Amino acid sequence: MRKQPVTLPVVIKISLLLMAVFLCVAFLSLLVGPSYIEAIRAVKAILLGWRDGYAALAPSEKTILFSIRLPRVIFAGLVGASLSAAGVVFQALLRNPLAEPYILGISGGAAVGAIFGIIMGLGAIAFAVPGLAFLGAALTIILVFAIGRSRGEANSTTLLLAGVIVNAFFSAIIMFLISISAGSDIHNIAFWLMGDLGLASGGKILLVAILAIIGIVIVYSYARSLNLIVAGEETALQLGVDVERTKVRLLLAASAMTGFAVAFSGIIGFVGLIIPHIMRMLFGSDHRLLIPASFLAGASFLVAADTLARTVLPSTELPVGVITALCGAPYFVYLLKRRSL
Repeated sequence: MRKQPVTLPVVIKISLLLMAVFLCVAFLSLLVGPSYIEAIRAVKAILLGWRDGYAALAPSEKTILFSIRLPRVIFAGLVGASLSAAGVVFQALLRNPLAEPYILGISGGAAVGAIFGIIMGLGAIAFAVPGLAFLGAALTIILVFAIGRSRGEANSTTLLLAGVIVNAFFSAIIMFLISISAGSDIHNIAFWLMGDLGLASGGKILLVAILAIIGIVIVYSYARSLNLIVAGEETALQLGVDVERTKVRLLLAASAMTGFAVAFSGIIGFVGLIIPHIMRMLFGSDHRLLIPASFLAGASFLVAADTLARTVLPSTELPVGVITALCGAPYFVYLLKRRSL
């Protein structure tokens, strides 16, 4: 695809195109499942639901469409968009296309915080588990940079290796927490480990939506600064960018988006690796376009992955993390080989 100069009309045009793709993927996801729902009646129910549309569906179809599939599609879109946007931030600040929340251990840190909240019986306290997940993600970022810095400088490859080490460490902690958990907690803990979007509720969807919107607004407001930082921190400083403050704010925003997504959906890897890289190949590396493109494409990708996870086997449902890992692990190897050539 020929890359166009990034202007506001171009950003709007491509964003609308990707939004249309998401709506098509979401609609197909609503129709796919063990229970068949006719497309025309589904469209009528969605567009005219509060007036005449509901009459087009049987009671069981209404429950399946509006209480099971629609919340799940919305939730998958929000989680995919959050993880993808976070991946853009980490890849830009580390100047490494292999960086993403899962590989850097940030998803694992968020999961440790969430699991700790479950074991401590804090699930009934509003925002306690998501708050601990965010705290775990933020502390992971600090730990990765503390390990990866050498003589005051942070090499992107060293930071990536530090993330892999931290991720392995958190995996061990998760296994330890499972081993000491009561039987009633194990099912809830497995929810985070497998990456499950099937228990989305209205409150969770609203909270993740608020965080995703706030996060993408913050990240996009620093799109020009990200372009300059990627070009070189000295250049960015000379052009008036407060590099350290920008880094802190972007890392906190990306950690919050990751932490809250993981707290409700589990550890879903490689979304923040695959989507930003593909969008960069298609539309270029200008973050004024890359950020919204990755946000929308990430939503479409995770909805499609979740649809495949719940339909590929007729008698069972796979965790969505299995599908994203099957896509992401080979792609990671491809990127690694490409960088070494």
